[in-house]
Amino acid sequence: MATEVQEREYRGVQAPPVGTYTLDPNHTTIGFVAKHMMFTKVRGHFAEFEGTIVVGETPEQSSAEATMKVESLTTGVDQRDAHLRSADFFEVETYPTITFKSSAVEWVGGNQLRVTGDLTIRDVTRAVVLDAEYEGSTVDPWGGFRIGFSASTEVDREDWGITWNVALETGGVLVSKKVVLEIETQAVLRQEAAPETLPQAS
Repeated sequence: MATEVQEREYRGVQAPPVGTYTLDPNHTTIGFVAKHMMFTKVRGHFAEFEGTIVVGETPEQSSAEATMKVESLTTGVDQRDAHLRSADFFEVETYPTITFKSSAVEWVGGNQLRVTGDLTIRDVTRAVVLDAEYEGSTVDPWGGFRIGFSASTEVDREDWGITWNVALETGGVLVSKKVVLEIETQAVLRQEAAPETLPQAS
């Protein structure tokens, strides 16, 4: 017999149970999109990271944080990845991690949220605002309770001192200043934080 998913309502919409959730690295992507030569999108992601989502009684009582290992950055091209890890961009030997820590969560309506937080790259911290969406929840075949979120925002990499570029003869630059950050995540409710009403698998 399948385990029934236990959710709750917040202002008339479905919301995940209160608790602390750990990002599942096998079903989470923390990535970015930049343009090359002004017109081609290049995508990359961090293969190694850790993070948590804390769901409070209200969005304002909720939070999220994550730490990404820059060495694990990959775009599928070794030469390009090595350049991104170099001092021209992330300078991995000096700044091995990128961190995000939320400072405010706001309910926009429906399953939409606005998450404000501090993004630290190369020891420079800037506030960013993520447009987030609650995707739902379920009990997995092993009895874990999972939630899903997606989020995105656009940033100017020069705000973090990442200014390397090459001017093109036809105008424009080789690498876009604007970068889109994209997150697709599953997170698992920590057992010690599981609600008492969560039924056991049978």
